Amino acid sequence: MGWGGSALLVFSLMQARVLRFRVLNTVACVILTAFNAFLGIWPMVAMNVVLCAINLWFIVKLTRERHDEAAFDVLRVRSSDAYLAHVLRVHGADIAKFQPDFTGVSPSSIVYLVQKGDETVGVVVLRVKDGTAQVDLDYVTPRFRDFSPGEFVWRQSHLLETLDVTRVVTPPGMQGAYYDRLGFHRDGDSWVLDLTG
Repeated sequence: MGWGGSALLVFSLMQARVLRFRVLNTVACVILTAFNAFLGIWPMVAMNVVLCAINLWFIVKLTRERHDEAAFDVLRVRSSDAYLAHVLRVHGADIAKFQPDFTGVSPSSIVYLVQKGDETVGVVVLRVKDGTAQVDLDYVTPRFRDFSPGEFVWRQSHLLETLDVTRVVTPPGMQGAYYDRLGFHRDGDSWVLDLTG
């Protein structure tokens, strides 16, 4: 029990995703609390109880922010923006895992950075033609994958209204897609959001 709790505690510290880290860390602390209470090591029990309380406080806070409209900002940037190029370069390998067909932005691309405070949590790259927004990239950084910045982009930020589009189409075969929860429907290998009505 002690080894298992300790291993889970160490494993939790290796998580990039904030919410996953907090949940795994809480489970490890609960196990270690029980283990140390069984052995009568009360200072360790007290420490793990306090860590559980801290983790639970953060879990509640993070869960409340998941769908909070004020939690994220969407900033339109030029396709030639130097910071955009930096973000795409830093996360290039991860982007290739989820969207292997993404080859980069073109001068005609419409690009949005999704921000939480001063931290970039995602990038959306679109091509608009004949009332359809083709998604070239919809990327969320590993740290924020437990959250729903995509919900804010597609449903709450009103960015689509400014583009005068009637539908959004994702690339075929996107990995880890979450679109079914946001009103998109399957159309072959792509996801489609109809904006009419």
